[in-house]
Order: sequence, then C-alpha cells, then structure tokens
Amino acid sequence: MAKKVVASLQSAGKDFAKVIKMTRSAKTGAYSFKETIVANNRVKEFLKK
Repeated sequence: MAKKVVASLQSAGKDFAKVIKMTRSAKTGAYSFKETIVANNRVKEFLKK
C-alpha cells in the first residue's frame, strides 16, 4: 500500500509528502500513528499540532 501512495506522489509533481506522526494516548500510554498526505510547505505545521 505504501509503495502505491509514494509512487502517486512522485508522479504528481513532488508537491506533497506522506507524513507519519506518533502520538501517545493519555488513557493507556500506548502509542498510535497518524498518517496523512500534506503539502510540502505545511509539513512543519502538521507536526507542531
């Protein structure tokens, strides 16, 4: 699945990036991952949230 997303991003003109953010649950303490496709100029904004 990841190969398909990365290949489609490269053919789209390299204006987007697949970003994976790790967050920790307040209840259980377990880690979860959130994957999104973000424009290159908004990557730092996404990671700050």
